[in-house]
Amino acid sequence: MFANENSINNLEGLVKEIKRYIELQGQYLKLDVVEKLTILLSTLILILILIILCMMALFYFSFMLVYALVPITGSLISAYAVIGAVILLLGLLIYRMRKQWIFKPIVNFLARLFLEEPSENQKQ
Repeated sequence: MFANENSINNLEGLVKEIKRYIELQGQYLKLDVVEKLTILLSTLILILILIILCMMALFYFSFMLVYALVPITGSLISAYAVIGAVILLLGLLIYRMRKQWIFKPIVNFLARLFLEEPSENQKQ
């Protein structure tokens, strides 16, 4: 009789520990998702800021190059045309190389972020 009560107590304790373990795993999963989303959003914001700054720099450098090309081309309109053509060629190059330069790095970053397990150094 005593062994049966002890077994029931052990079984109840085991069920309570399993429930607690499941709750802790759920909390760990939530924290892990929050951490990864924070990294993802901060990276996206950083990239957006860098893109905006680079676009502003490209804008000003293109005007600088236009005025530097006026003596070479002979007119302001042709200097604008040259810079416009260079920017279009740069855009075409970026479009042609988008898989290697944009898609693959993004996929690798997201795969590392969401699929790889943290190493022992990162857990501590």
